[in-house]
Amino acid sequence: MSALESLRERLAELADLSSLGRVAAWDQRTMMPPGGAAARAQALGALERLVHARATGDDIGGWLDEIADDGECGDVDRDVVRVARRDWEHRRRVPAELAAARVQAAAEGQAVWQVARAESDFAMFAPALERNVELARDYAACFDHGGHPYDALLADYDYGLTATRVQEVFEPLAQALPPLVAEAAARPAAPDIAVPVETQQAAVLGVLRRLGVRDDQWRVDISPHPFSLAMSPTDLRVTTRYEGAGVESLLAAVHEYGHALYEHQIAPELERTNLGMGTSMSVHESQSKLWENHVARHRAFAPVMAAELAAGGVAVEPDALHALVVRVRPSLIRVEADQVTYPLHIVMRFELELALIEGTLDVADLPTAWNDGMRRLLGIEVPDDARGVLQDIHWAAAYFGYFPSYALGCLIAAQLWERMESELGPQDDALRDADVGPIRAWLGEHVHRHGRRLDTEPLVAEATGRGLDVEPFLRYASASA
Repeated sequence: MSALESLRERLAELADLSSLGRVAAWDQRTMMPPGGAAARAQALGALERLVHARATGDDIGGWLDEIADDGECGDVDRDVVRVARRDWEHRRRVPAELAAARVQAAAEGQAVWQVARAESDFAMFAPALERNVELARDYAACFDHGGHPYDALLADYDYGLTATRVQEVFEPLAQALPPLVAEAAARPAAPDIAVPVETQQAAVLGVLRRLGVRDDQWRVDISPHPFSLAMSPTDLRVTTRYEGAGVESLLAAVHEYGHALYEHQIAPELERTNLGMGTSMSVHESQSKLWENHVARHRAFAPVMAAELAAGGVAVEPDALHALVVRVRPSLIRVEADQVTYPLHIVMRFELELALIEGTLDVADLPTAWNDGMRRLLGIEVPDDARGVLQDIHWAAAYFGYFPSYALGCLIAAQLWERMESELGPQDDALRDADVGPIRAWLGEHVHRHGRRLDTEPLVAEATGRGLDVEPFLRYASASA
Protein backbone atom coordinates (compact mmCIF):
# COMPACT_ATOMS: atom_id res chain seq x y z
CA MET A 1 0.00 0.00 0.00
CA SER A 2 1.03 3.59 -0.51
CA ALA A 3 1.68 5.78 2.52
CA LEU A 4 -1.66 7.52 1.99
CA GLU A 5 -3.51 4.19 1.81
CA SER A 6 -1.78 3.01 4.99
CA LEU A 7 -2.69 6.24 6.77
CA ARG A 8 -6.31 6.01 5.66
CA GLU A 9 -6.51 2.40 6.83
CA ARG A 10 -5.23 3.38 10.28
CA LEU A 11 -7.64 6.32 10.48
CA ALA A 12 -10.54 4.03 9.58
CA GLU A 13 -9.47 1.63 12.35
CA LEU A 14 -9.32 4.50 14.84
CA ALA A 15 -12.77 5.70 13.73
CA ASP A 16 -14.14 2.20 14.35
CA LEU A 17 -12.55 2.02 17.81
CA SER A 18 -13.97 5.45 18.63
CA SER A 19 -17.40 4.23 17.58
CA LEU A 20 -17.09 1.27 19.96
CA GLY A 21 -16.16 3.65 22.75
CA ARG A 22 -19.29 5.69 22.05
CA VAL A 23 -21.42 2.56 22.16
CA ALA A 24 -19.98 1.74 25.58
CA ALA A 25 -20.53 5.32 26.77
CA TRP A 26 -24.11 5.37 25.48
CA ASP A 27 -24.83 2.07 27.22
CA GLN A 28 -23.29 3.34 30.46
CA ARG A 29 -25.62 6.34 30.50
CA THR A 30 -28.81 4.64 29.38
CA MET A 31 -28.88 0.87 29.95
CA MET A 32 -26.01 -0.33 32.14
CA PRO A 33 -26.92 -1.45 35.66
CA PRO A 34 -25.01 0.46 38.37
CA GLY A 35 -23.03 -2.65 39.25
CA GLY A 36 -21.27 -2.48 35.91
CA ALA A 37 -19.53 0.83 36.63
CA ALA A 38 -16.15 -0.51 37.80
CA ALA A 39 -15.82 -3.02 34.96
CA ARG A 40 -16.90 -0.41 32.39
CA ALA A 41 -14.26 2.00 33.69
CA GLN A 42 -11.60 -0.69 33.28
CA ALA A 43 -12.82 -1.52 29.78
CA LEU A 44 -12.86 2.09 28.65
CA GLY A 45 -9.38 2.62 30.08
CA ALA A 46 -8.11 -0.42 28.17
CA LEU A 47 -9.73 0.84 24.96
CA GLU A 48 -8.12 4.24 25.40
CA ARG A 49 -4.69 2.65 25.85
CA LEU A 50 -5.19 0.74 22.61
CA VAL A 51 -6.40 3.81 20.74
CA HIS A 52 -3.56 5.92 22.09
CA ALA A 53 -0.97 3.39 20.94
CA ARG A 54 -2.50 3.11 17.47
CA ALA A 55 -2.92 6.89 17.13
CA THR A 56 0.60 7.87 18.21
CA GLY A 57 2.73 5.21 16.50
CA ASP A 58 5.94 6.15 14.75
CA ASP A 59 4.56 4.57 11.58
CA ILE A 60 2.03 7.40 11.27
CA GLY A 61 4.82 9.94 11.37
CA GLY A 62 6.65 8.02 8.64
CA TRP A 63 3.57 7.93 6.43
CA LEU A 64 2.94 11.65 6.96
CA ASP A 65 6.52 12.50 5.97
CA GLU A 66 6.31 10.30 2.88
CA ILE A 67 2.99 11.81 1.84
CA ALA A 68 4.37 15.32 2.28
CA ASP A 69 7.06 14.51 -0.29
CA ASP A 70 4.79 13.21 -3.07
CA GLY A 71 2.58 16.32 -3.43
CA GLU A 72 -0.18 14.43 -5.29
CA CYS A 73 -3.04 14.52 -2.78
CA GLY A 74 -6.51 15.69 -3.77
CA ASP A 75 -8.40 18.29 -1.75
CA VAL A 76 -9.97 15.85 0.71
CA ASP A 77 -6.75 13.87 1.15
CA ARG A 78 -4.82 17.07 1.81
CA ASP A 79 -7.19 17.86 4.65
CA VAL A 80 -7.02 14.27 5.91
CA VAL A 81 -3.22 14.54 6.04
CA ARG A 82 -3.20 18.05 7.55
CA VAL A 83 -5.56 17.13 10.39
CA ALA A 84 -3.86 13.75 10.87
CA ARG A 85 -0.53 15.46 11.47
CA ARG A 86 -2.11 17.88 13.90
CA ASP A 87 -3.85 15.07 15.80
CA TRP A 88 -0.77 12.84 15.79
CA GLU A 89 1.55 15.54 17.13
CA HIS A 90 -1.08 16.51 19.72
CA ARG A 91 -1.65 12.98 21.04
CA ARG A 92 2.04 12.12 21.18
CA ARG A 93 2.50 14.81 23.80
CA VAL A 94 0.26 12.84 26.19
CA PRO A 95 1.75 9.74 27.90
CA ALA A 96 -0.36 6.65 27.33
CA GLU A 97 -0.84 6.06 31.05
CA LEU A 98 -2.09 9.61 31.57
CA ALA A 99 -4.57 9.23 28.69
CA ALA A 100 -5.86 5.95 30.13
CA ALA A 101 -5.96 7.34 33.67
CA ARG A 102 -8.14 10.23 32.54
CA VAL A 103 -10.62 7.94 30.83
CA GLN A 104 -10.79 5.57 33.78
CA ALA A 105 -11.13 8.39 36.33
CA ALA A 106 -13.89 9.92 34.20
CA ALA A 107 -15.83 6.66 34.12
CA GLU A 108 -15.43 6.24 37.88
CA GLY A 109 -16.34 9.88 38.43
CA GLN A 110 -19.60 9.52 36.51
CA ALA A 111 -20.61 6.55 38.65
CA VAL A 112 -19.94 8.47 41.88
CA TRP A 113 -21.62 11.59 40.51
CA GLN A 114 -24.88 9.75 39.79
CA VAL A 115 -25.15 8.67 43.43
CA ALA A 116 -23.95 12.01 44.85
CA ARG A 117 -26.44 13.92 42.67
CA ALA A 118 -29.28 11.65 43.76
CA GLU A 119 -28.35 12.27 47.41
CA SER A 120 -27.42 15.95 46.90
CA ASP A 121 -24.06 15.32 48.56
CA PHE A 122 -21.13 17.23 47.07
CA ALA A 123 -18.71 15.92 49.71
CA MET A 124 -19.28 12.40 48.35
CA PHE A 125 -18.26 13.56 44.86
CA ALA A 126 -15.39 15.88 45.85
CA PRO A 127 -12.57 13.26 45.86
CA ALA A 128 -13.46 12.11 42.34
CA LEU A 129 -13.57 15.72 41.16
CA GLU A 130 -10.22 16.48 42.78
CA ARG A 131 -8.75 13.53 40.87
CA ASN A 132 -10.21 14.77 37.59
CA VAL A 133 -8.93 18.31 38.17
CA GLU A 134 -5.46 16.97 38.99
CA LEU A 135 -5.39 14.89 35.81
CA ALA A 136 -6.68 17.84 33.76
CA ARG A 137 -3.80 19.97 34.99
CA ASP A 138 -1.35 17.17 34.18
CA TYR A 139 -2.86 16.93 30.71
CA ALA A 140 -2.66 20.71 30.15
CA ALA A 141 0.99 20.64 31.21
CA CYS A 142 1.72 18.42 28.21
CA PHE A 143 1.00 21.42 25.97
CA ASP A 144 2.91 24.22 27.65
CA HIS A 145 3.12 26.86 24.92
CA GLY A 146 3.24 29.85 27.21
CA GLY A 147 -0.51 30.51 27.12
CA HIS A 148 -3.15 29.77 29.71
CA PRO A 149 -3.25 26.10 30.77
CA TYR A 150 -6.97 26.12 29.98
CA ASP A 151 -6.15 26.63 26.29
CA ALA A 152 -5.02 23.00 25.97
CA LEU A 153 -8.31 21.75 27.42
CA LEU A 154 -10.33 24.09 25.23
CA ALA A 155 -8.47 22.93 22.12
CA ASP A 156 -9.88 19.42 22.51
CA TYR A 157 -13.35 20.82 21.92
CA ASP A 158 -12.73 23.99 19.89
CA TYR A 159 -9.40 24.00 18.09
CA GLY A 160 -8.11 27.51 17.49
CA LEU A 161 -9.95 29.18 20.36
CA THR A 162 -8.23 30.37 23.53
CA ALA A 163 -9.34 31.33 27.01
CA THR A 164 -8.66 34.97 26.13
CA ARG A 165 -10.84 34.78 23.02
CA VAL A 166 -13.67 33.18 25.00
CA GLN A 167 -13.42 35.87 27.65
CA GLU A 168 -13.67 38.53 24.91
CA VAL A 169 -16.87 36.96 23.61
CA PHE A 170 -18.42 36.28 27.01
CA GLU A 171 -17.85 39.74 28.46
CA PRO A 172 -20.63 41.41 26.42
CA LEU A 173 -23.00 38.59 27.41
CA ALA A 174 -22.28 39.06 31.11
CA GLN A 175 -22.98 42.78 30.73
CA ALA A 176 -25.96 42.80 28.38
CA LEU A 177 -28.03 39.80 29.48
CA PRO A 178 -28.68 40.40 33.23
CA PRO A 179 -30.65 43.63 32.60
CA LEU A 180 -32.74 41.86 29.94
CA VAL A 181 -33.41 39.02 32.35
CA ALA A 182 -34.38 41.37 35.17
CA GLU A 183 -36.75 43.29 32.89
CA ALA A 184 -38.41 40.08 31.67
CA ALA A 185 -38.70 38.69 35.20
CA ALA A 186 -40.62 41.78 36.28
CA ARG A 187 -43.43 41.01 33.81
CA PRO A 188 -46.20 38.46 34.45
CA ALA A 189 -45.04 34.98 33.49
CA ALA A 190 -46.82 32.59 31.16
CA PRO A 191 -48.40 29.82 33.24
CA ASP A 192 -47.07 26.28 33.31
CA ILE A 193 -48.83 23.54 31.41
CA ALA A 194 -49.30 20.18 33.15
CA VAL A 195 -48.25 17.37 30.81
CA PRO A 196 -48.10 13.80 32.11
CA VAL A 197 -44.94 11.87 31.34
CA GLU A 198 -46.71 9.46 28.99
CA THR A 199 -47.98 12.42 26.95
CA GLN A 200 -44.51 13.95 26.89
CA GLN A 201 -43.08 10.68 25.59
CA ALA A 202 -45.66 10.47 22.82
CA ALA A 203 -45.15 14.12 21.87
CA VAL A 204 -41.35 13.75 21.81
CA LEU A 205 -41.59 10.87 19.36
CA GLY A 206 -44.18 12.70 17.28
CA VAL A 207 -42.17 15.92 17.01
CA LEU A 208 -38.95 14.06 16.20
CA ARG A 209 -40.71 12.14 13.44
CA ARG A 210 -41.91 15.45 12.00
CA LEU A 211 -38.27 16.54 11.89
CA GLY A 212 -37.19 13.39 10.04
CA VAL A 213 -36.30 10.81 12.68
CA ARG A 214 -36.77 7.25 11.39
CA ASP A 215 -36.60 3.95 13.25
CA ASP A 216 -34.09 2.39 10.83
CA GLN A 217 -31.37 4.91 11.71
CA TRP A 218 -32.31 6.54 15.03
CA ARG A 219 -32.94 5.57 18.67
CA VAL A 220 -34.69 7.74 21.24
CA ASP A 221 -33.96 6.84 24.87
CA ILE A 222 -34.05 8.25 28.40
CA SER A 223 -31.04 9.35 30.46
CA PRO A 224 -30.47 11.42 33.62
CA HIS A 225 -28.69 14.03 31.49
CA PRO A 226 -29.88 14.46 27.87
CA PHE A 227 -27.19 13.70 25.28
CA SER A 228 -26.67 12.53 21.72
CA LEU A 229 -24.09 10.15 20.26
CA ALA A 230 -23.59 9.09 16.66
CA MET A 231 -22.07 5.64 16.20
CA SER A 232 -22.09 6.31 12.44
CA PRO A 233 -24.03 8.58 10.07
CA THR A 234 -26.80 5.98 10.03
CA ASP A 235 -26.75 4.93 13.70
CA LEU A 236 -27.87 7.93 15.72
CA ARG A 237 -28.78 7.87 19.43
CA VAL A 238 -30.59 10.74 21.13
CA THR A 239 -31.94 10.92 24.66
CA THR A 240 -34.12 13.18 26.72
CA ARG A 241 -35.34 13.10 30.30
CA TYR A 242 -38.76 13.36 31.87
CA GLU A 243 -38.61 15.29 35.13
CA GLY A 244 -41.76 17.03 36.18
CA ALA A 245 -44.95 17.68 34.24
CA GLY A 246 -43.79 20.33 31.79
CA VAL A 247 -42.54 20.41 28.20
CA GLU A 248 -38.79 20.64 28.82
CA SER A 249 -38.41 17.11 27.47
CA LEU A 250 -39.65 18.33 24.08
CA LEU A 251 -37.09 21.10 23.90
CA ALA A 252 -34.32 18.76 25.06
CA ALA A 253 -35.23 16.16 22.44
CA VAL A 254 -35.21 18.72 19.62
CA HIS A 255 -31.89 20.01 20.96
CA GLU A 256 -30.31 16.56 20.82
CA TYR A 257 -31.80 16.00 17.37
CA GLY A 258 -29.72 18.94 16.15
CA HIS A 259 -26.55 17.23 17.32
CA ALA A 260 -27.42 13.96 15.62
CA LEU A 261 -28.49 15.62 12.37
CA TYR A 262 -25.05 17.24 12.14
CA GLU A 263 -23.33 13.85 12.18
CA HIS A 264 -25.98 12.41 9.84
CA GLN A 265 -25.30 14.99 7.10
CA ILE A 266 -21.49 14.98 7.02
CA ALA A 267 -20.24 14.31 3.49
CA PRO A 268 -20.16 10.54 2.82
CA GLU A 269 -16.59 10.65 1.52
CA LEU A 270 -15.42 11.68 4.99
CA GLU A 271 -16.86 8.61 6.74
CA ARG A 272 -14.27 6.50 8.62
CA THR A 273 -11.68 9.24 8.27
CA ASN A 274 -10.41 11.74 10.80
CA LEU A 275 -12.67 14.34 9.17
CA GLY A 276 -15.95 12.42 9.50
CA MET A 277 -17.31 14.11 12.61
CA GLY A 278 -18.40 17.54 13.79
CA THR A 279 -15.55 20.00 13.76
CA SER A 280 -15.98 21.31 17.29
CA MET A 281 -18.34 21.32 20.22
CA SER A 282 -19.31 24.96 19.74
CA VAL A 283 -20.39 24.26 16.16
CA HIS A 284 -22.14 21.13 17.43
CA GLU A 285 -23.94 23.21 20.04
CA SER A 286 -24.86 25.74 17.40
CA GLN A 287 -26.74 22.99 15.61
CA SER A 288 -28.63 21.83 18.69
CA LYS A 289 -29.36 25.41 19.76
CA LEU A 290 -30.52 26.38 16.28
CA TRP A 291 -33.14 23.63 16.37
CA GLU A 292 -34.08 24.31 19.98
CA ASN A 293 -34.15 28.11 19.93
CA HIS A 294 -34.98 29.01 16.34
CA VAL A 295 -37.26 26.08 15.41
CA ALA A 296 -38.84 24.58 18.57
CA ARG A 297 -39.26 28.03 20.16
CA HIS A 298 -40.44 29.67 16.92
CA ARG A 299 -44.02 30.95 17.14
CA ALA A 300 -44.87 29.28 13.82
CA PHE A 301 -43.79 25.86 15.12
CA ALA A 302 -45.99 26.00 18.23
CA PRO A 303 -49.05 24.53 16.42
CA VAL A 304 -46.93 21.52 15.42
CA MET A 305 -45.91 20.80 19.00
CA ALA A 306 -49.41 21.52 20.26
CA ALA A 307 -50.81 18.98 17.79
CA GLU A 308 -48.43 16.30 19.08
CA LEU A 309 -49.37 17.05 22.68
CA ALA A 310 -53.04 16.84 21.74
CA ALA A 311 -52.42 13.48 20.07
CA GLY A 312 -51.03 12.33 23.41
CA GLY A 313 -54.10 13.51 25.29
CA VAL A 314 -53.31 17.09 26.41
CA ALA A 315 -55.03 19.92 24.55
CA VAL A 316 -53.17 23.24 24.65
CA GLU A 317 -53.54 26.42 22.65
CA PRO A 318 -50.50 27.08 20.41
CA ASP A 319 -50.20 30.66 21.66
CA ALA A 320 -50.13 29.47 25.28
CA LEU A 321 -47.54 26.85 24.42
CA HIS A 322 -45.38 29.39 22.61
CA ALA A 323 -45.61 31.83 25.51
CA LEU A 324 -44.42 29.06 27.83
CA VAL A 325 -41.43 27.89 25.77
CA VAL A 326 -40.14 31.45 25.29
CA ARG A 327 -40.80 32.50 28.90
CA VAL A 328 -37.72 34.21 30.35
CA ARG A 329 -37.16 33.44 34.01
CA PRO A 330 -33.94 32.82 35.97
CA SER A 331 -33.77 29.14 36.84
CA LEU A 332 -31.54 26.74 38.73
CA ILE A 333 -31.05 24.06 36.07
CA ARG A 334 -28.99 24.78 32.98
CA VAL A 335 -30.68 22.25 30.68
CA GLU A 336 -34.06 23.73 31.59
CA ALA A 337 -32.95 27.35 31.19
CA ASP A 338 -34.69 29.65 28.74
CA GLN A 339 -33.04 30.98 25.63
CA VAL A 340 -31.92 34.27 27.21
CA THR A 341 -30.62 33.15 30.62
CA TYR A 342 -28.94 30.02 29.27
CA PRO A 343 -25.61 31.66 28.29
CA LEU A 344 -25.26 33.13 31.78
CA HIS A 345 -25.18 29.60 33.21
CA ILE A 346 -22.22 28.95 30.90
CA VAL A 347 -20.41 32.19 31.67
CA MET A 348 -20.44 31.18 35.34
CA ARG A 349 -19.23 27.62 34.66
CA PHE A 350 -16.43 28.96 32.47
CA GLU A 351 -15.30 31.28 35.26
CA LEU A 352 -15.29 28.38 37.74
CA GLU A 353 -13.46 26.00 35.40
CA LEU A 354 -10.81 28.60 34.72
CA ALA A 355 -10.27 29.07 38.47
CA LEU A 356 -10.13 25.31 39.13
CA ILE A 357 -7.49 24.77 36.47
CA GLU A 358 -5.50 27.82 37.57
CA GLY A 359 -5.60 26.60 41.16
CA THR A 360 -7.20 29.80 42.43
CA LEU A 361 -10.31 27.84 43.47
CA ASP A 362 -10.18 24.68 45.57
CA VAL A 363 -12.64 21.89 44.90
CA ALA A 364 -13.88 22.12 48.49
CA ASP A 365 -14.88 25.75 47.88
CA LEU A 366 -16.69 25.05 44.60
CA PRO A 367 -20.25 24.88 46.02
CA THR A 368 -19.90 28.29 47.64
CA ALA A 369 -18.41 29.79 44.49
CA TRP A 370 -21.22 28.24 42.46
CA ASN A 371 -23.91 29.66 44.72
CA ASP A 372 -22.26 33.10 44.66
CA GLY A 373 -22.13 33.04 40.85
CA MET A 374 -25.79 32.11 40.53
CA ARG A 375 -26.71 34.94 42.85
CA ARG A 376 -24.54 37.46 40.96
CA LEU A 377 -25.48 36.57 37.37
CA LEU A 378 -29.02 35.24 37.72
CA GLY A 379 -30.20 36.65 41.03
CA ILE A 380 -31.35 33.34 42.50
CA GLU A 381 -30.50 31.29 45.56
CA VAL A 382 -29.37 27.66 45.26
CA PRO A 383 -31.22 25.41 47.72
CA ASP A 384 -29.05 22.29 47.49
CA ASP A 385 -26.13 20.66 45.68
CA ALA A 386 -28.31 18.53 43.39
CA ARG A 387 -29.82 21.65 41.87
CA GLY A 388 -26.52 23.48 42.08
CA VAL A 389 -22.98 22.31 41.64
CA LEU A 390 -23.91 18.65 41.04
CA GLN A 391 -26.44 19.19 38.26
CA ASP A 392 -24.09 18.66 35.29
CA ILE A 393 -22.17 15.53 34.34
CA HIS A 394 -19.26 17.34 32.68
CA TRP A 395 -16.81 17.63 35.58
CA ALA A 396 -17.57 14.07 36.62
CA ALA A 397 -16.71 12.96 33.07
CA ALA A 398 -13.56 15.18 33.00
CA TYR A 399 -14.95 17.35 30.19
CA PHE A 400 -12.95 20.43 31.16
CA GLY A 401 -13.00 22.94 28.33
CA TYR A 402 -16.41 21.77 27.10
CA PHE A 403 -18.72 24.26 28.81
CA PRO A 404 -17.83 27.37 26.72
CA SER A 405 -19.16 25.60 23.63
CA TYR A 406 -22.72 25.82 24.95
CA ALA A 407 -22.79 29.62 24.97
CA LEU A 408 -20.68 29.90 21.83
CA GLY A 409 -23.21 27.59 20.20
CA CYS A 410 -26.04 29.99 21.07
CA LEU A 411 -24.15 32.82 19.38
CA ILE A 412 -23.28 30.82 16.27
CA ALA A 413 -26.85 29.51 15.98
CA ALA A 414 -28.27 33.03 15.92
CA GLN A 415 -25.66 34.07 13.39
CA LEU A 416 -26.42 31.09 11.13
CA TRP A 417 -30.18 31.61 11.41
CA GLU A 418 -29.92 35.25 10.35
CA ARG A 419 -27.77 34.28 7.38
CA MET A 420 -30.05 31.40 6.40
CA GLU A 421 -33.19 33.53 6.46
CA SER A 422 -31.42 36.23 4.46
CA GLU A 423 -30.86 33.61 1.75
CA LEU A 424 -34.03 31.47 2.01
CA GLY A 425 -36.45 34.03 3.35
CA PRO A 426 -38.43 33.84 6.62
CA GLN A 427 -39.33 30.27 7.59
CA ASP A 428 -42.70 31.01 9.24
CA ASP A 429 -44.91 29.34 6.64
CA ALA A 430 -42.65 26.31 6.32
CA LEU A 431 -42.51 25.79 10.08
CA ARG A 432 -46.30 25.95 10.41
CA ASP A 433 -46.37 22.93 8.08
CA ALA A 434 -43.38 21.27 9.83
CA ASP A 435 -41.52 21.57 6.53
CA VAL A 436 -37.94 21.65 7.78
CA GLY A 437 -36.44 20.30 4.57
CA PRO A 438 -34.99 23.69 3.46
CA ILE A 439 -33.41 24.20 6.90
CA ARG A 440 -31.87 20.73 6.88
CA ALA A 441 -30.56 21.24 3.34
CA TRP A 442 -29.08 24.69 4.06
CA LEU A 443 -27.30 23.43 7.17
CA GLY A 444 -26.11 20.36 5.31
CA GLU A 445 -24.55 22.49 2.59
CA HIS A 446 -23.09 25.29 4.69
CA VAL A 447 -22.17 23.51 7.94
CA HIS A 448 -22.59 19.75 8.14
CA ARG A 449 -20.89 18.46 5.00
CA HIS A 450 -17.52 19.96 5.95
CA GLY A 451 -16.96 17.68 8.96
CA ARG A 452 -13.59 18.65 10.40
CA ARG A 453 -12.28 20.21 7.21
CA LEU A 454 -12.93 23.68 8.66
CA ASP A 455 -12.30 24.70 12.28
CA THR A 456 -14.80 26.73 14.29
CA GLU A 457 -14.17 30.33 13.30
CA PRO A 458 -13.23 29.55 9.65
CA LEU A 459 -16.45 27.56 9.29
CA VAL A 460 -18.54 30.39 10.75
CA ALA A 461 -16.88 32.82 8.37
CA GLU A 462 -17.46 30.49 5.42
CA ALA A 463 -21.15 30.03 6.29
CA THR A 464 -22.05 33.59 7.26
CA GLY A 465 -19.46 35.82 5.62
CA ARG A 466 -18.01 37.06 8.89
CA GLY A 467 -16.27 35.80 12.02
CA LEU A 468 -17.88 34.93 15.33
CA ASP A 469 -20.25 37.78 16.18
CA VAL A 470 -22.18 38.39 19.43
CA GLU A 471 -24.67 40.85 17.94
CA PRO A 472 -27.10 38.41 16.24
CA PHE A 473 -27.64 36.62 19.52
CA LEU A 474 -28.12 39.87 21.42
CA ARG A 475 -30.74 40.88 18.83
CA TYR A 476 -32.42 37.52 19.28
CA ALA A 477 -32.27 37.80 23.07
CA SER A 478 -33.72 41.31 23.05
CA ALA A 479 -36.61 40.18 20.87
CA SER A 480 -37.18 37.12 23.08
CA ALA A 481 -37.08 38.99 26.36
